[in-house]
Amino acid sequence: MKAKVRLLMLFLSISGICVFWGEEVLQYVPPQQQRSCACDRCLFENDTLAIQNFSRFPQPLLSRKYNLSEEDFNWWKRLQPGGGSISDYRKKIEKVFQLIPDNPPLEASSPGYCRTCAVVGNSRNLLKSHYGPLIDFQDYVIRINKGRSEGFEADVGNRTTHRVMYPTSASQLDNTTHPVLFAFKMWDLGWITRVLSTQQSKKPLFNKDLVMVLNPAFMTNIHQVWLKKKGACPSTGFMALVLSLHICDEVHVFGFGADSDGNWSHYWEQITYKRLRTGRHPGNVEYKMIEELTKHQVLKFYKGW
Repeated sequence: MKAKVRLLMLFLSISGICVFWGEEVLQYVPPQQQRSCACDRCLFENDTLAIQNFSRFPQPLLSRKYNLSEEDFNWWKRLQPGGGSISDYRKKIEKVFQLIPDNPPLEASSPGYCRTCAVVGNSRNLLKSHYGPLIDFQDYVIRINKGRSEGFEADVGNRTTHRVMYPTSASQLDNTTHPVLFAFKMWDLGWITRVLSTQQSKKPLFNKDLVMVLNPAFMTNIHQVWLKKKGACPSTGFMALVLSLHICDEVHVFGFGADSDGNWSHYWEQITYKRLRTGRHPGNVEYKMIEELTKHQVLKFYKGW
């Protein structure tokens, strides 16, 4: 009799332990790695994109302390005439950063937020697209060179948070828009210094406290890694697109590529010459790369036609 009682008690004890463990197993949720943003997908998760293992470039925007390598400088100085040594370059950079913030004013990604970008190119394929409200809805709206809003608001929107500018295409900006300056030669660095030094005596062209300057090493990386050295150099628009992947969590791209007739023209211009092409920039290669990035859900591309 005692043996049966002991056996029954042992059975009940084992059953109780199994039930307890079972509940613990059901309630246990393995810890999950914290995501870098709150979007459906975060760009450069684990520091690489979901295509060809493109790595995040550590410093796409220039700062006073960035030490440009001789190799990257030599590639950069061949882009346009002007020459000069790396020593000359460093002196000019020092003057630039006496006038603008040492560190570019960029926010890091946040696990609780999804920062979105609209990168607005200048292609004629924007006409009659009615993308304006969608463009203006994004957190950052990045426009390129002389891309206009006035008169085209329905198709291109009217907000601008960042204006990518080559010095010869510089335009008057409001006090809240970030000028993102693309310097392709020594003269461009001197232009930045001259413009900022004379702003006190006349109406400022833009807010110097919001200025960003693209890192020449980042230009080199885009040409060699992203475009596989095709063409003489990347276009300003494509470099703006890759930059947006580094500063936003979700990127929407508008106004890139030729129009439906195959012309590479601007939406605010009247076309007189019907066979416009991209010159020294590898336009078709860049367009195919945008399509690849779209295919891998790295960005969202709106063709306009």
